[in-house]
Amino acid sequence: MKILIAGSTGLIGSNLTSFLESKGHQVFRLVRKETDKGGILWDPKNQSIDPQELEGFDAVINLAGENIAGGRWTEAKKKRILESRVKSTRLLCETIKKLQDPPKVLINASALGYYGHVPKGTVTESTPAGEGFLSHVCQEWESATEILLGEEIRIVYLRTGIVLSPEGGALKTMLLPFKLGLGGVVGSGKQFMSWIDIEDEIRAIYHCLKTESLHGPVNLTAPNPVTNREFTKTLGKVLSRPTFLPMPAFLARLAFGEMADEMLLASAKIIPEKLQKTGYEFKYPELEDSLKHLL
Repeated sequence: MKILIAGSTGLIGSNLTSFLESKGHQVFRLVRKETDKGGILWDPKNQSIDPQELEGFDAVINLAGENIAGGRWTEAKKKRILESRVKSTRLLCETIKKLQDPPKVLINASALGYYGHVPKGTVTESTPAGEGFLSHVCQEWESATEILLGEEIRIVYLRTGIVLSPEGGALKTMLLPFKLGLGGVVGSGKQFMSWIDIEDEIRAIYHCLKTESLHGPVNLTAPNPVTNREFTKTLGKVLSRPTFLPMPAFLARLAFGEMADEMLLASAKIIPEKLQKTGYEFKYPELEDSLKHLL
């Protein structure tokens, strides 16, 4: 296939690009700087792109967006988080709608934050949207594709969980304190963490790309979510380090502000129902196996 990727330099995008190329697909990247050779130039902030450059692709995968965990959530940071996702998605979709030869499928990133804090029960793709900043971002992000509804384009929303990789994201942040024996539960430790190994994340996106029956929201999380206490204990075991230093909820809020309530203390036991029903087989369904593989 001839595939266009936006957000190709991030943790998921860079791994996905390498994977798709290894499968023999032609991968093109949307870039923001002319110095990025071989890329197609776009400017989401100013809603600028050459439509002719987007003709003839089989699939478009949009992973673009400001790092949610990259710093305290000031009002300016929250605005950048929202606008970087909505503006880029809207520009892509408005451009795709005008094409003579549009893609057959648009795979658009989203996140488990869509569901907000769900203290009880399990969460599937049919669970309604929650409340809070991240839920609002995800709802606006997905809604930015609405201009393509009614077109003959399959749209998939990747509601991704906590992607585990030593190269970036939550696990990379945790490694140093845990290796120093400074790891511990956050808050009560009872909140569920819906995680996915980076290898399964990439393979699941490929599954969404190939599986024509998949459309709408798809939860990209391992089938066995764990509590924060279980995650802490397992990571300590794999690293052979003690995990006796907890971070109380008030300290998490002091350190991270609003982000603590939505990313560290919120709970959602998310199940990848659609992936399982369409025959996707997880390579790392269990946390300990995933961490041993990664570390």
